[in-house]
Amino acid sequence: MYATINDRNEAGKYGFTETAVWPERNAFDRALVGENKVAPRKVTIKDVAREAGVSISTVSNALNGVDVLHPDTKQHILEVAERLHYVPNLNGRNLKAQSTKIIGLFLTSIKGPYYSILADSIYQSCKKYGYELAIFISDRADNMMVNLLGRQIDGAIILNEHVKEKEVELLRENGTPTVFIDREQKGEAISSVVFDSYHEGELAAKYLLELGHATFGYIRGVENNFDNTERLRGFRAILRKAGITLKEDYILKGEFERDVAYHAVKDFLELAKPLPEAIFAANDLSAIGTVEALLEEGIRVPEQVSVLGCDDIETAQLVKPSLTTIRTSFEKQGTLAVNHLMALIQGEKKGSIEILQGRIIPRESTCLRE
Repeated sequence: MYATINDRNEAGKYGFTETAVWPERNAFDRALVGENKVAPRKVTIKDVAREAGVSISTVSNALNGVDVLHPDTKQHILEVAERLHYVPNLNGRNLKAQSTKIIGLFLTSIKGPYYSILADSIYQSCKKYGYELAIFISDRADNMMVNLLGRQIDGAIILNEHVKEKEVELLRENGTPTVFIDREQKGEAISSVVFDSYHEGELAAKYLLELGHATFGYIRGVENNFDNTERLRGFRAILRKAGITLKEDYILKGEFERDVAYHAVKDFLELAKPLPEAIFAANDLSAIGTVEALLEEGIRVPEQVSVLGCDDIETAQLVKPSLTTIRTSFEKQGTLAVNHLMALIQGEKKGSIEILQGRIIPRESTCLRE
Protein backbone atom coordinates (compact mmCIF):
# COMPACT_ATOMS: atom_id res chain seq x y z
CA MET A 1 0.00 0.00 0.00
CA TYR A 2 1.26 3.47 -0.88
CA ALA A 3 0.22 7.00 -0.03
CA THR A 4 0.82 9.81 -2.51
CA ILE A 5 1.65 13.38 -1.42
CA ASN A 6 -0.15 15.73 -3.79
CA ASP A 7 0.16 19.08 -1.99
CA ARG A 8 3.30 20.96 -3.03
CA ASN A 9 3.59 22.98 0.23
CA GLU A 10 3.08 20.02 2.53
CA ALA A 11 5.43 17.90 0.47
CA GLY A 12 8.08 20.60 0.63
CA LYS A 13 8.17 20.44 4.41
CA TYR A 14 9.53 16.94 4.15
CA GLY A 15 11.81 17.47 1.17
CA PHE A 16 9.45 15.62 -1.18
CA THR A 17 8.25 16.63 -4.61
CA GLU A 18 4.52 16.95 -5.08
CA THR A 19 4.44 13.53 -6.77
CA ALA A 20 6.63 11.72 -4.29
CA VAL A 21 5.30 8.35 -3.20
CA TRP A 22 6.07 6.86 0.20
CA PRO A 23 4.71 3.85 2.07
CA GLU A 24 1.73 4.34 4.33
CA ARG A 25 2.65 4.79 7.96
CA ASN A 26 2.89 1.81 10.25
CA ALA A 27 3.36 1.88 14.02
CA PHE A 28 7.08 2.52 13.64
CA ASP A 29 6.43 5.45 11.30
CA ARG A 30 4.01 7.02 13.76
CA ALA A 31 6.51 6.65 16.57
CA LEU A 32 9.11 8.43 14.46
CA VAL A 33 7.12 11.35 13.07
CA GLY A 34 3.89 11.61 15.03
CA GLU A 35 0.33 10.65 14.22
CA ASN A 36 -0.72 13.92 12.59
CA LYS A 37 2.09 14.39 10.08
CA VAL A 38 1.11 14.46 6.40
CA ALA A 39 3.76 11.86 5.52
CA PRO A 40 6.46 9.94 7.36
CA ARG A 41 10.04 10.89 6.93
CA LYS A 42 12.00 8.47 4.83
CA VAL A 43 13.17 5.42 6.75
CA THR A 44 16.97 5.31 6.89
CA ILE A 45 19.46 2.50 7.28
CA LYS A 46 19.96 3.70 10.86
CA ASP A 47 16.27 3.09 11.57
CA VAL A 48 16.55 -0.45 10.23
CA ALA A 49 19.65 -1.11 12.32
CA ARG A 50 17.97 0.24 15.46
CA GLU A 51 14.81 -1.80 14.95
CA ALA A 52 16.74 -4.98 14.09
CA GLY A 53 19.14 -4.52 17.01
CA VAL A 54 22.27 -4.71 14.88
CA SER A 55 24.94 -2.34 13.56
CA ILE A 56 24.59 -0.25 10.41
CA SER A 57 27.38 -2.22 8.72
CA THR A 58 25.54 -5.47 9.44
CA VAL A 59 22.40 -4.06 7.81
CA SER A 60 24.48 -2.94 4.84
CA ASN A 61 25.96 -6.42 4.44
CA ALA A 62 22.52 -8.00 4.57
CA LEU A 63 21.00 -5.62 2.02
CA ASN A 64 23.92 -5.91 -0.38
CA GLY A 65 24.06 -9.69 -0.25
CA VAL A 66 27.54 -9.84 1.24
CA ASP A 67 27.97 -13.45 2.33
CA VAL A 68 29.35 -12.91 5.85
CA LEU A 69 26.20 -13.16 7.97
CA HIS A 70 24.38 -16.05 9.55
CA PRO A 71 21.31 -16.81 7.37
CA ASP A 72 18.94 -16.19 10.31
CA THR A 73 20.49 -12.78 10.97
CA LYS A 74 20.26 -11.81 7.32
CA GLN A 75 16.64 -12.96 7.11
CA HIS A 76 15.72 -11.03 10.26
CA ILE A 77 17.24 -7.81 8.85
CA LEU A 78 15.51 -8.23 5.49
CA GLU A 79 12.17 -8.77 7.22
CA VAL A 80 12.65 -5.63 9.32
CA ALA A 81 13.62 -3.61 6.25
CA GLU A 82 10.55 -4.83 4.39
CA ARG A 83 8.25 -4.13 7.36
CA LEU A 84 9.59 -0.58 7.62
CA HIS A 85 9.34 -0.12 3.83
CA TYR A 86 13.02 0.76 3.71
CA VAL A 87 14.16 2.01 0.28
CA PRO A 88 17.96 2.13 -0.23
CA ASN A 89 19.43 5.44 -1.29
CA LEU A 90 20.89 4.34 -4.62
CA ASN A 91 22.38 7.74 -5.40
CA GLY A 92 24.27 7.78 -2.13
CA ARG A 93 25.38 4.21 -2.59
CA ASN A 94 26.57 4.92 -6.12
CA LEU A 95 28.61 7.95 -5.08
CA LYS A 96 30.26 5.99 -2.32
CA ALA A 97 30.87 2.72 -4.11
CA GLN A 98 30.95 3.91 -7.74
CA SER A 99 28.70 0.94 -8.46
CA THR A 100 24.97 0.63 -9.00
CA LYS A 101 24.89 -3.21 -8.90
CA ILE A 102 22.55 -2.90 -11.88
CA ILE A 103 23.00 -4.38 -15.36
CA GLY A 104 21.12 -2.89 -18.31
CA LEU A 105 19.62 -5.07 -21.05
CA PHE A 106 18.86 -2.99 -24.16
CA LEU A 107 16.24 -4.44 -26.53
CA THR A 108 13.84 -3.35 -29.26
CA SER A 109 11.16 -5.86 -28.26
CA ILE A 110 10.22 -8.49 -25.69
CA LYS A 111 7.82 -10.28 -28.03
CA GLY A 112 8.31 -13.98 -28.66
CA PRO A 113 10.07 -16.87 -26.93
CA TYR A 114 13.61 -15.73 -27.72
CA TYR A 115 13.37 -12.50 -25.76
CA SER A 116 11.55 -13.98 -22.78
CA ILE A 117 13.92 -16.94 -22.41
CA LEU A 118 16.98 -14.76 -22.98
CA ALA A 119 15.88 -12.07 -20.49
CA ASP A 120 15.08 -14.65 -17.82
CA SER A 121 18.45 -16.37 -18.33
CA ILE A 122 20.25 -13.03 -18.00
CA TYR A 123 18.24 -12.11 -14.90
CA GLN A 124 18.94 -15.43 -13.18
CA SER A 125 22.66 -15.09 -13.91
CA CYS A 126 22.71 -11.49 -12.66
CA LYS A 127 21.18 -12.61 -9.36
CA LYS A 128 23.98 -15.09 -8.82
CA TYR A 129 26.44 -12.21 -9.01
CA GLY A 130 24.35 -10.04 -6.68
CA TYR A 131 23.18 -7.73 -9.48
CA GLU A 132 19.76 -6.46 -10.49
CA LEU A 133 18.62 -6.34 -14.11
CA ALA A 134 17.01 -3.29 -15.75
CA ILE A 135 15.44 -3.82 -19.18
CA PHE A 136 15.34 -0.88 -21.60
CA ILE A 137 13.13 -1.20 -24.69
CA SER A 138 13.71 1.58 -27.18
CA ASP A 139 14.32 2.38 -30.83
CA ARG A 140 16.02 5.70 -30.02
CA ALA A 141 19.78 5.56 -29.73
CA ASP A 142 19.99 8.93 -27.92
CA ASN A 143 17.75 7.70 -25.10
CA MET A 144 19.76 4.54 -24.74
CA MET A 145 23.06 6.38 -24.64
CA VAL A 146 21.89 8.52 -21.71
CA ASN A 147 21.60 5.34 -19.65
CA LEU A 148 24.68 3.71 -21.14
CA LEU A 149 27.01 6.66 -20.57
CA GLY A 150 25.38 8.20 -17.51
CA ARG A 151 26.81 5.70 -14.99
CA GLN A 152 23.28 4.63 -14.06
CA ILE A 153 24.26 1.02 -14.70
CA ASP A 154 27.50 -0.91 -14.18
CA GLY A 155 27.41 -2.57 -17.58
CA ALA A 156 25.23 -3.31 -20.59
CA ILE A 157 24.05 -6.25 -22.67
CA ILE A 158 22.85 -5.02 -26.06
CA LEU A 159 20.51 -6.63 -28.58
CA ASN A 160 19.38 -3.52 -30.41
CA GLU A 161 20.02 -2.68 -34.05
CA HIS A 162 19.49 1.04 -33.37
CA VAL A 163 22.84 1.15 -31.57
CA LYS A 164 25.03 1.92 -34.58
CA GLU A 165 28.79 2.18 -35.01
CA LYS A 166 28.75 5.80 -33.82
CA GLU A 167 27.28 4.71 -30.48
CA VAL A 168 29.68 1.76 -30.26
CA GLU A 169 32.61 4.17 -30.58
CA LEU A 170 31.20 6.29 -27.76
CA LEU A 171 31.02 3.16 -25.59
CA ARG A 172 34.65 2.40 -26.42
CA GLU A 173 35.77 5.92 -25.51
CA ASN A 174 33.73 5.88 -22.31
CA GLY A 175 35.01 2.46 -21.24
CA THR A 176 31.49 1.21 -20.52
CA PRO A 177 31.58 -2.58 -19.95
CA THR A 178 29.38 -3.90 -22.74
CA VAL A 179 28.46 -7.26 -24.24
CA PHE A 180 26.76 -7.40 -27.64
CA ILE A 181 24.64 -10.39 -28.52
CA ASP A 182 23.55 -9.15 -31.94
CA ARG A 183 26.91 -8.50 -33.63
CA GLU A 184 30.61 -9.23 -33.38
CA GLN A 185 32.42 -6.44 -31.51
CA LYS A 186 35.58 -6.52 -29.43
CA GLY A 187 37.44 -3.87 -27.46
CA GLU A 188 39.09 -3.14 -24.13
CA ALA A 189 35.72 -3.26 -22.37
CA ILE A 190 33.54 -4.73 -25.14
CA SER A 191 32.74 -8.39 -25.80
CA SER A 192 30.27 -10.33 -27.92
CA VAL A 193 28.41 -13.60 -27.45
CA VAL A 194 26.73 -14.50 -30.74
CA PHE A 195 25.33 -17.47 -32.59
CA ASP A 196 27.34 -18.70 -35.56
CA SER A 197 24.50 -17.65 -37.82
CA TYR A 198 26.55 -17.79 -41.01
CA HIS A 199 27.38 -21.44 -40.31
CA GLU A 200 23.72 -22.09 -39.45
CA GLY A 201 22.78 -20.83 -42.91
CA GLU A 202 25.40 -23.16 -44.39
CA LEU A 203 24.05 -26.08 -42.36
CA ALA A 204 20.53 -25.41 -43.61
CA ALA A 205 21.58 -25.35 -47.26
CA LYS A 206 23.76 -28.47 -46.98
CA TYR A 207 21.02 -30.42 -45.22
CA LEU A 208 18.33 -29.50 -47.76
CA LEU A 209 20.66 -30.22 -50.68
CA GLU A 210 21.46 -33.63 -49.19
CA LEU A 211 17.73 -34.36 -49.19
CA GLY A 212 17.74 -33.80 -52.94
CA HIS A 213 16.06 -30.39 -53.16
CA ALA A 214 16.98 -28.14 -56.07
CA THR A 215 14.85 -24.98 -55.71
CA PHE A 216 14.64 -22.86 -52.58
CA GLY A 217 12.92 -20.08 -50.72
CA TYR A 218 13.99 -18.07 -47.68
CA ILE A 219 11.82 -16.41 -45.03
CA ARG A 220 13.90 -13.52 -43.78
CA GLY A 221 13.95 -12.00 -40.32
CA VAL A 222 14.22 -8.35 -39.37
CA GLU A 223 16.15 -6.42 -42.01
CA ASN A 224 19.71 -5.52 -40.95
CA ASN A 225 19.50 -7.94 -38.02
CA PHE A 226 22.81 -9.77 -37.53
CA ASP A 227 21.36 -13.29 -37.32
CA ASN A 228 19.07 -12.78 -40.31
CA THR A 229 21.83 -11.28 -42.46
CA GLU A 230 24.37 -13.97 -41.58
CA ARG A 231 21.96 -16.89 -42.00
CA LEU A 232 20.98 -15.64 -45.45
CA ARG A 233 24.65 -15.10 -46.40
CA GLY A 234 25.63 -18.61 -45.35
CA PHE A 235 22.57 -20.15 -47.02
CA ARG A 236 23.27 -18.37 -50.30
CA ALA A 237 26.97 -19.21 -50.24
CA ILE A 238 26.39 -22.98 -50.16
CA LEU A 239 23.65 -22.81 -52.80
CA ARG A 240 26.01 -20.79 -55.01
CA LYS A 241 28.69 -23.47 -54.66
CA ALA A 242 26.09 -25.98 -55.81
CA GLY A 243 25.33 -23.82 -58.87
CA ILE A 244 21.95 -22.69 -57.52
CA THR A 245 20.76 -19.09 -57.36
CA LEU A 246 18.36 -18.02 -54.64
CA LYS A 247 16.00 -15.71 -56.51
CA GLU A 248 15.09 -12.40 -54.90
CA ASP A 249 11.34 -12.95 -55.38
CA TYR A 250 11.69 -16.17 -53.36
CA ILE A 251 13.00 -14.26 -50.34
CA LEU A 252 9.88 -13.42 -48.35
CA LYS A 253 9.30 -11.11 -45.40
CA GLY A 254 9.04 -12.89 -42.05
CA GLU A 255 10.33 -10.42 -39.44
CA PHE A 256 10.95 -13.39 -37.09
CA GLU A 257 7.15 -13.48 -36.51
CA ARG A 258 4.63 -16.23 -37.15
CA ASP A 259 1.84 -14.01 -38.50
CA VAL A 260 4.10 -11.96 -40.76
CA ALA A 261 5.54 -15.09 -42.36
CA TYR A 262 2.07 -16.65 -42.69
CA HIS A 263 0.71 -13.66 -44.63
CA ALA A 264 3.86 -13.32 -46.75
CA VAL A 265 3.58 -16.96 -47.86
CA LYS A 266 -0.16 -16.55 -48.52
CA ASP A 267 0.57 -13.54 -50.73
CA PHE A 268 3.29 -15.47 -52.56
CA LEU A 269 0.99 -18.40 -53.25
CA GLU A 270 -1.60 -16.08 -54.79
CA LEU A 271 0.97 -15.18 -57.46
CA ALA A 272 0.83 -18.82 -58.66
CA LYS A 273 4.58 -19.03 -59.11
CA PRO A 274 6.28 -22.43 -59.11
CA LEU A 275 6.65 -23.74 -55.57
CA PRO A 276 10.17 -24.01 -54.14
CA GLU A 277 11.04 -27.55 -53.14
CA ALA A 278 12.39 -26.37 -49.77
CA ILE A 279 12.12 -23.27 -47.61
CA PHE A 280 14.57 -22.14 -44.93
CA ALA A 281 13.14 -19.71 -42.38
CA ALA A 282 15.32 -17.40 -40.27
CA ASN A 283 13.65 -18.64 -37.08
CA ASP A 284 11.14 -21.21 -35.89
CA LEU A 285 8.20 -18.83 -35.49
CA SER A 286 8.37 -17.78 -39.14
CA ALA A 287 8.86 -21.42 -40.16
CA ILE A 288 5.70 -22.39 -38.28
CA GLY A 289 3.77 -19.56 -39.96
CA THR A 290 5.10 -20.79 -43.31
CA VAL A 291 3.90 -24.35 -42.68
CA GLU A 292 0.46 -23.12 -41.61
CA ALA A 293 0.04 -21.08 -44.80
CA LEU A 294 1.14 -23.97 -47.02
CA LEU A 295 -1.16 -26.49 -45.33
CA GLU A 296 -4.17 -24.15 -45.55
CA GLU A 297 -3.68 -23.96 -49.31
CA GLY A 298 -3.59 -27.75 -49.58
CA ILE A 299 0.17 -27.95 -50.07
CA ARG A 300 1.61 -30.96 -48.30
CA VAL A 301 4.56 -30.50 -45.95
CA PRO A 302 7.07 -32.06 -46.41
CA GLU A 303 5.96 -34.12 -49.43
CA GLN A 304 5.64 -31.07 -51.69
CA VAL A 305 7.68 -28.49 -49.77
CA SER A 306 10.21 -29.14 -47.00
CA VAL A 307 10.41 -26.43 -44.33
CA LEU A 308 13.39 -25.88 -42.04
CA GLY A 309 13.47 -23.44 -39.11
CA CYS A 310 16.11 -22.19 -36.72
CA ASP A 311 16.32 -21.99 -32.89
CA ASP A 312 14.48 -25.15 -31.74
CA ILE A 313 11.93 -23.41 -29.54
CA GLU A 314 9.63 -25.62 -27.47
CA THR A 315 6.74 -25.25 -29.94
CA ALA A 316 8.86 -26.69 -32.76
CA GLN A 317 8.35 -30.26 -31.57
CA LEU A 318 4.66 -29.75 -30.71
CA VAL A 319 3.31 -28.56 -34.07
CA LYS A 320 2.19 -30.96 -36.79
CA PRO A 321 4.25 -31.79 -38.68
CA SER A 322 6.95 -31.30 -36.06
CA LEU A 323 9.54 -28.81 -37.24
CA THR A 324 13.00 -29.69 -38.48
CA THR A 325 15.24 -26.94 -37.16
CA ILE A 326 18.71 -25.82 -36.12
CA ARG A 327 19.15 -25.95 -32.37
CA THR A 328 20.62 -22.91 -30.65
CA SER A 329 20.54 -22.12 -26.93
CA PHE A 330 19.03 -18.85 -25.77
CA GLU A 331 19.72 -19.76 -22.14
CA LYS A 332 23.39 -20.42 -22.81
CA GLN A 333 23.74 -17.14 -24.70
CA GLY A 334 22.22 -15.22 -21.79
CA THR A 335 24.36 -16.93 -19.17
CA LEU A 336 27.58 -16.45 -21.12
CA ALA A 337 26.74 -12.81 -21.82
CA VAL A 338 26.51 -12.13 -18.07
CA ASN A 339 29.72 -14.07 -17.38
CA HIS A 340 31.60 -12.04 -19.97
CA LEU A 341 30.14 -8.78 -18.66
CA MET A 342 31.08 -9.52 -15.05
CA ALA A 343 34.65 -10.30 -16.13
CA LEU A 344 34.78 -6.90 -17.85
CA ILE A 345 33.26 -5.07 -14.86
CA GLN A 346 35.65 -6.71 -12.42
CA GLY A 347 38.64 -6.13 -14.68
CA GLU A 348 39.43 -9.85 -14.91
CA LYS A 349 39.90 -9.85 -18.68
CA LYS A 350 39.67 -7.73 -21.79
CA GLY A 351 36.95 -7.96 -24.41
CA SER A 352 36.57 -11.08 -26.54
CA ILE A 353 34.15 -12.77 -28.93
CA GLU A 354 32.48 -16.09 -28.18
CA ILE A 355 30.62 -17.84 -30.98
CA LEU A 356 27.95 -20.47 -30.25
CA GLN A 357 27.46 -23.36 -32.67
CA GLY A 358 24.12 -24.81 -33.75
CA ARG A 359 23.16 -28.24 -35.05
CA ILE A 360 20.42 -29.74 -37.20
CA ILE A 361 17.50 -31.41 -35.40
CA PRO A 362 15.67 -33.55 -38.00
CA ARG A 363 11.90 -33.87 -37.57
CA GLU A 364 8.82 -34.26 -39.77
CA SER A 365 8.75 -31.02 -41.79
CA THR A 366 11.55 -32.13 -44.14
CA CYS A 367 12.01 -35.30 -46.21
CA LEU A 368 13.93 -36.82 -49.13
CA ARG A 369 12.89 -35.47 -52.50
CA GLU A 370 11.40 -38.26 -54.60
